[in-house]
Amino acid sequence: MLSTMQDIPLTVSRILRHGSTIHGSSQVITWTGDGAPHRRSFAEVGARAGRLAHALRDELGVRGDQRIATLMWNNAVHLEAYLAVPAMGAVLHTLNLRLPADQLTFIVNHAADRVILVDGSLLPLLAPLLPALDSVDHVVVSGPGDRSVLDGCRPRVHDHEELIAGRPAAYPWPELDEREAAALCYTSGTTGDPKGVAYSHRSIYLHSMQANSGESFATTPHDITLPVVPMFHVNAWGLPHAAFLSGTSLLMPDRFLQPAPLAEMIESERPTVAAAVPTIWQGLLEELASGGRDVSSLRAVVIGGSACPPALMRDFEEIHGVRVLHAWGMTETSPIGSIAHPPAGLTAEEEWPYRLTQGRFLSSVEARLAGPGGDVLPWDGKSTGELEVRGPWIAGAYYGGADGEPFRPEDKFSPDGWLRTGDVGTISPDGYLTLTDRAKDVIKSGGEWISSVELENALMAHPDVAEAAVVAVPDERWGERPLASVVLREGASADLAGLKSFLAERVARWQLPERWSLIEAVPKTSVGKFDKKVLRRRYADGELEVSEV
Repeated sequence: MLSTMQDIPLTVSRILRHGSTIHGSSQVITWTGDGAPHRRSFAEVGARAGRLAHALRDELGVRGDQRIATLMWNNAVHLEAYLAVPAMGAVLHTLNLRLPADQLTFIVNHAADRVILVDGSLLPLLAPLLPALDSVDHVVVSGPGDRSVLDGCRPRVHDHEELIAGRPAAYPWPELDEREAAALCYTSGTTGDPKGVAYSHRSIYLHSMQANSGESFATTPHDITLPVVPMFHVNAWGLPHAAFLSGTSLLMPDRFLQPAPLAEMIESERPTVAAAVPTIWQGLLEELASGGRDVSSLRAVVIGGSACPPALMRDFEEIHGVRVLHAWGMTETSPIGSIAHPPAGLTAEEEWPYRLTQGRFLSSVEARLAGPGGDVLPWDGKSTGELEVRGPWIAGAYYGGADGEPFRPEDKFSPDGWLRTGDVGTISPDGYLTLTDRAKDVIKSGGEWISSVELENALMAHPDVAEAAVVAVPDERWGERPLASVVLREGASADLAGLKSFLAERVARWQLPERWSLIEAVPKTSVGKFDKKVLRRRYADGELEVSEV
């Protein structure tokens, strides 16, 4: 028998209507860098989203599920596009402004973007690409910037504010199938071409509800969320849509992502929740050590994207009273997959082993570990395998392009449809995930696996170490051995022999690296993760100064 409940589609337009009416007084605060942030209520954001939809449809001729790209920072105008474009039935495609030019060109053409909404400060990045962007008919510029760089370009150029001025705030949002694509995000392309993940209205709605739950971030209208994670990266971890659903005000950092302005905006605007990759928080921690800013408003700092060094978590809590919340996810998981809330009833010290994991899987996220032969391994906290997941906000395929069918590479999806994450780790009997490495980064030495993450975390606990990255390099005797590349803090006095001795107290002797290199900075990917393939290439090309210790 069927239920007697109403069948109401879960769509972004419902998030938009709810946030702009029920939570109309909540605010979007965009940092400007001059001490006078720009403030806009959710009601105003909703009205401007309606005007933008009218402009896209009536002036630019956007129809159906055409793709609308954004090349923008985290700000209120970008949020308006987040809401308007999917709600009108088009597909929002966020462009990662840190990708190389050839990859940006590839994803725009692959998605067949019709319109690009661009921040004026990013015009020098966009202008050289335009001749090769075959599908783009319109460029809409928001904010100040040198627009002369667009002179003579083929797409028509519009000013964002002029384009939406005078248009109705109310828009007849269509009733869409919740399974239709709402947003498109591409992986960073660290191996091969970037791959597109098309999020549905349903997946965004369900993910937003999960993000607001007590099992996740427990955000309410009393909170202010600071998404430092870029809006071009997995929809800023889903935080903008989640905030509009819950009424949580948003503090948008715009382009001011450096430690000093972050510390200033936290002290000034008093956010309660913030989210970014570990490298951002490491920089902020160093800034706080010298600047004396007050960040006590933060009840939770969410760290994801890569494993968080335990020393970083402890320093935030013990020095600044800020609790770090470890999370795991990826582009293909929308991205929240697990969050490290410890079980109830433990002392603060008893909680730490749980908090240092990647956390427990959230409701609706199913997980399993696959062994080398594809066999499913037990959740015993010991068996190590590749993590596979499935669920209502987990990708089941990659976008095949405007004229292509969705595709499922065998190395990314199991025969029965589970997503192969590429992450290697263990799962405890009560569902806590501990990742030991990426499958491509694990070090296979003499028939044994060495976790590069474990070595990195141990090294970054040294007071003189700012960053450390460990990669596998060829070894005649053992097949592979670890190479440790270390960034010392300014004024540090540690030497490589001392670092090895420090590490020897924390890991098994056979795991200790023989090869060491001091570098100025660890290479980063476009989203701030350690780019280990660059270190491996530099080693192979003889560009690293390596010492035997």
